[in-house]
Amino acid sequence: MTFPAPGSTPLPTRLAWSGLTHVGRFRANNEDAFLALTFDGHQVRYLGKSGDAPLTSDFVFAVSDGMGGARSGEFASRIAVEKITRLMPRGFGLSGAGGPAGFHELLLELFTSIDRELNRMGQSYEECAGMGATLSLGWFTHGRVYFGHVGDSRIYRRPAGGELRQLTDDHTHVGWLRRTGQINEREARSHPRRNALQQVLGAGHQFLEPHLGAANCAPGDRFLICSDGLNDGLWDRRIEEILLAPPGSPNLAGALVREAVAASGRDNATAIVIEALP
Repeated sequence: MTFPAPGSTPLPTRLAWSGLTHVGRFRANNEDAFLALTFDGHQVRYLGKSGDAPLTSDFVFAVSDGMGGARSGEFASRIAVEKITRLMPRGFGLSGAGGPAGFHELLLELFTSIDRELNRMGQSYEECAGMGATLSLGWFTHGRVYFGHVGDSRIYRRPAGGELRQLTDDHTHVGWLRRTGQINEREARSHPRRNALQQVLGAGHQFLEPHLGAANCAPGDRFLICSDGLNDGLWDRRIEEILLAPPGSPNLAGALVREAVAASGRDNATAIVIEALP
């Protein structure tokens, strides 16, 4: 695992964020969950659905999409985000002391722990059999975002003055086909196996290799963490257009989710938009 070197650009001093989840137009249950919190070595503080705050502590934003029979999908995604809350502060300081490798090890431990818990629940309770969850998480600290990811939820970055880029790899065969240039976005969106996951937390899967990485975070950069229901309704081009709104634009997550639901709405849709401020 390699990480890009920190850039020489000015560091952000604040973060602004907005988040929204929607059940969609056809589902009875919302199996998505999202998390926004700030923490240090002593305490965790949950953040509201929107706001801004100085970057004097670390921030974590995450989206999880659950799956399973009855209501176990809802349960799975909530287990994923709740376990983040319990485990992240425990490693605070240890990660920074170890540099990028410290963040890598802590995120790997976090994803492994969630996977183990979901599998344990699935084996112990009949109503939880086969439940699993995707998870995409961004950890913002000291002008960097460290990310961990399993499944087909996504993390995007639109740097100030740059183009939108998907940071995470979809853990699907269709995602691999697109990354290797064998199909384009239009073909990927209509592929009959676009939702067949090769990796997921829980669900009895034996193989787990989270996508871990890092990106610089400079003033003016915007990040999007979203479930696959958002991408079902919006092309990447339209996502970028919305994220090009003027600095300080309110509730970009709401704009993305509402438009995705109106365009498709076949699945739950969730988005968190994070903007780095000078």
